[in-house]
Amino acid sequence: MPRRSLTTGPFRIRVQGPAALMQRLAFFYGDRLQGSEDGVHDFHIRMARVPGLRRLLAPQIQFHTDIETPFQPFPLDHAYPFFEWGLNWCIAMQAHEYLLWHMAVLARGEDALLLPGNPGSGKSTLAAALMHRGWRLLSDEFGLYLPENGCLCALPRPIPLKNAAIPALRKAVPEAVLGPLYPRTRKGDVAHVRPTAESFARAGEPARPRWILFPHYHPAGGHRPRPFPKGRCFLGLAGNAFNYGLQGARGFEAVASVVERVPAWELDYADLDAAVAAVEDLTTRPTS
Repeated sequence: MPRRSLTTGPFRIRVQGPAALMQRLAFFYGDRLQGSEDGVHDFHIRMARVPGLRRLLAPQIQFHTDIETPFQPFPLDHAYPFFEWGLNWCIAMQAHEYLLWHMAVLARGEDALLLPGNPGSGKSTLAAALMHRGWRLLSDEFGLYLPENGCLCALPRPIPLKNAAIPALRKAVPEAVLGPLYPRTRKGDVAHVRPTAESFARAGEPARPRWILFPHYHPAGGHRPRPFPKGRCFLGLAGNAFNYGLQGARGFEAVASVVERVPAWELDYADLDAAVAAVEDLTTRPTS
């Protein structure tokens, strides 16, 4: 199986897997996927077909990292989303130099918009739309926060959309580049949005938290941001951190500092264009 080196944000990953997986990685990551695998890598991932009779009847693929095999096999034709979910696991398990928030992060200049959210909240769909409306994507899955300098590092990767979010984005943002549809995965139907060229080109530029917005997709959404109390914001940020408990006092102080300095809102939305307009209005208001 071919082996490549993938660089995304601050991480370098050695990947070994089927040629079809490498083609998909090249489609989404471009020249960040290199033929040379020399040098130091943060993660070592091998995607291998499961042997035996199943290889003929219902081909599967397994995710391996170093000496661990943390997941049950996936269908072979779901190798790409399996890789992305497995890379999420690697980062969540090992990258503890950062406070790892589960959120989408976008930026204008040095100012970052934080979109924390649970699965189904609509954060990824809103992030994908904003990325095509003048914002650069830092990350969809992880907010890589360094408390020592108060900055978020960029980790631009394809944005996974699920189920009804896929046609909603296609309608609102026809210029978005989506990969193939993966039907009936363990998270439903999934398609990935390729990051914009600007998001990749500026991946070395950190940003500081400037706005926090908790989005909630709801059919009766009013599209008007509401101030979010600081106490609830603290609980929301702490609860959306993969490694908050491991960080101890460092994590508590980091969350408390961000909540104290950065205004927060929540937004119920049903229409993606209206949600983007609400974010634009919110983030362009004069500072009082």
